[in-house]
Amino acid sequence: MTVHKPVAPFYAVAVAALGYALFFPLYQPAHFALLTAIALAVFFGVTLLCRGAVPNAAAAEKKAEAKPAEEKSTGNAELDKALKDGRLALAEMRRLDDNIADPGISADIVRLEQVSQKIFDFVKEHPDKLPQIRKFMDYYLPTTLKLLNAYDRAASAGVEGENINSLLTKVEGMMRTIVAACEKQLDSLFGSENLDISTDITVLETMMAREGLVGDQLHAQTNPPDGDIKLDL
Repeated sequence: MTVHKPVAPFYAVAVAALGYALFFPLYQPAHFALLTAIALAVFFGVTLLCRGAVPNAAAAEKKAEAKPAEEKSTGNAELDKALKDGRLALAEMRRLDDNIADPGISADIVRLEQVSQKIFDFVKEHPDKLPQIRKFMDYYLPTTLKLLNAYDRAASAGVEGENINSLLTKVEGMMRTIVAACEKQLDSLFGSENLDISTDITVLETMMAREGLVGDQLHAQTNPPDGDIKLDL
């Protein structure tokens, strides 16, 4: 975020100089010295006033950026809560990624965020899958964030020691396992969908065979002379 310097002090000095010139003489060195002193006093006074306003505005903007965007209700209170918790978890991952300098852990956090987002998106489209990610939401994800916060605190301690190094190494190794487990969680959500597709394909093949549309009765010429696909019955 870019913070611009306030321009109010400069405007205040201009107004003060104009006002002085209108009501007081300006033909002796002492007059100009007095004007300079007044201008400096006005400049620094207004600058101090602006310094209190700028940090407050910056803090408010940062708070607004950090607050996850509210989404419309799905009509399912349990699903809404899960999605809200998911958005908070994703926001925490992004914060930790910004804080942690280690490229390996950072890459794991980014991958975890991507996979988690896909899990939440899938469950939003398939609410019946919500029970399937209950343990992921209630235990795996909170515990992972707890580990990453411990890693962040240890990495930012500014010292090296046996306990700190051991903690960092353990979390780094565990993150790879966590990411792999989350990828399997996402894959498992497609299990029933894969079964449904397989069933549809089997039924379609059976119907086409029954109608005599598969086997020797149907030949697709994928490279006919005129460039069109032809079916010879």
